[in-house]
Amino acid sequence: MVDVRIGDAERERALERLGRHVGDGRLDLAEFTARSEQVTAARTTSELAAVEADLPRLPRPVDPERARRARRAVLAATWGPWVVTAVVVLTVWVAVALGGGGTYFWPIWVIGPWGALLALGTLTGRSVAGPCGRAITGTERVHRVHAPS
Repeated sequence: MVDVRIGDAERERALERLGRHVGDGRLDLAEFTARSEQVTAARTTSELAAVEADLPRLPRPVDPERARRARRAVLAATWGPWVVTAVVVLTVWVAVALGGGGTYFWPIWVIGPWGALLALGTLTGRSVAGPCGRAITGTERVHRVHAPS
């Protein structure tokens, strides 16, 4: 690894990670203080890496904007086909009703149960149709939609 000089931003991120390790119980306050002093004194990436070498990598914090966009994409993917189908069957029903073919509201049997299941899944945060019949959570769905390529 090339020894590159670090700046204040890298030190701040390292101190935040150490703080999260204290919060998770991996470091006590005395060890945190000692490591914080080492981070503050570090001048290169290798010095900074040595301070955190025996600690596990922390997961990236979730970006709230990205999570909001992912939820919106999941809702659109879930409800979009239902809306298109509802518009089509309602248009057919209106055309038939205006043509004198009767007024029985049969679209309820097409869009009603499907919409009820989608509403249930949306309200509970679970998908009704996961892989092989296993329900998947909203978090799993978000990771599938926005998985890195």
